Amino acid sequence: MPVAQAPTGRPLGTAGSVSAHSGTNGAATTRPSPVAVDLGSGQLRIRLGGHEPLTTLVTDRSARRYPLVRRGRIVDGSGCATALTQLLRHHQVRVPSRPLVVVCRPLLATAADQEATRRVLDAVFAPTRLLFIDTVRAAAIGAGAGAGTLLVADVGAQITEVAVLRDSQVIAGRRANLGTGDLAQKATVGMLADRLARLVRELTQGAGAAPAAATALARGIVLVGDGATRPDLRERLAATTGAPVHRAAGPRTAALTGASLAAAAAARHPAGD
Repeated sequence: MPVAQAPTGRPLGTAGSVSAHSGTNGAATTRPSPVAVDLGSGQLRIRLGGHEPLTTLVTDRSARRYPLVRRGRIVDGSGCATALTQLLRHHQVRVPSRPLVVVCRPLLATAADQEATRRVLDAVFAPTRLLFIDTVRAAAIGAGAGAGTLLVADVGAQITEVAVLRDSQVIAGRRANLGTGDLAQKATVGMLADRLARLVRELTQGAGAAPAAATALARGIVLVGDGATRPDLRERLAATTGAPVHRAAGPRTAALTGASLAAAAAARHPAGD
């Protein structure tokens, strides 16, 4: 299973963000409504403004149950767009015209990955602006993890990410194609915890961000995602790393909450994008 290193610092609204549309026809004086999206390997999530999150599984409803997202990458763009549209219709949610959309992206997302995401969200929302935010950063914001230097671990259904954040910016990270969805098949909790601990060690012992990672580890690991709901995983990770493990509040939706907060901030301060 590949273990990869993430590029450093891609803050929302700067070099790491993509604008799908350039606002016209009064966009300078009209603030687009904010929408947050998290296209996870286990569930697709949407949050419009301050409304409750809308969630659907990433498999379609056919007998063959094709995955829409695999290991953090969209594998069925049209199916993904259809699933999001059906989710909005099922909950009878009216999508605002040309909204501002902030979408979570995994560490190491490529330009092709982002283009696939852009096409899906353009089909569903026709946004006036589309901004990307690293999932680990969004999760830290959504969990209210605080300022300073943090070590955030996001254990999802099919990928696990660990990142060092300084003042809410990702400065280094690691990613592995293993998650809680593998526990019923080829992995055990011990295997997942050991892989996660290895990612942490690579950050604390590698070049560049090692001092910051060590400082963050002393404060403890902020655990988000589905893995944070498993006490056995938290206990094994704490025992393996020798560091306290803090379960984030609302760990499954922390990234969506953070993306929603970022979307609201971007809508309030368009000049800062």
